[in-house]
Amino acid sequence: MAHVEMYGTRMCPFCVRARHLLKKKGVEYDDIRVDAEPQRRSEMVERAGGATSVPQIFIDGEHIGGCDELHDLERRNELDPRLEQ
Repeated sequence: MAHVEMYGTRMCPFCVRARHLLKKKGVEYDDIRVDAEPQRRSEMVERAGGATSVPQIFIDGEHIGGCDELHDLERRNELDPRLEQ
């Protein structure tokens, strides 16, 4: 199973939606809460190529984007193969 990391906040609706999809797929992931650990936000911005919005999602270290991009991968049937690596 791929290593998945998600930078987000507790109440962000896009973060909640992304968490829901990952949980539905049975994916264990690192939920990095930038609201609880504000020092992690600069790490997120650097890793995400300057993106400051949440969530920012990484699969095996590759930045895939946010909630919309995660759901786009699912719609195109490309998410499962990435998660199974």
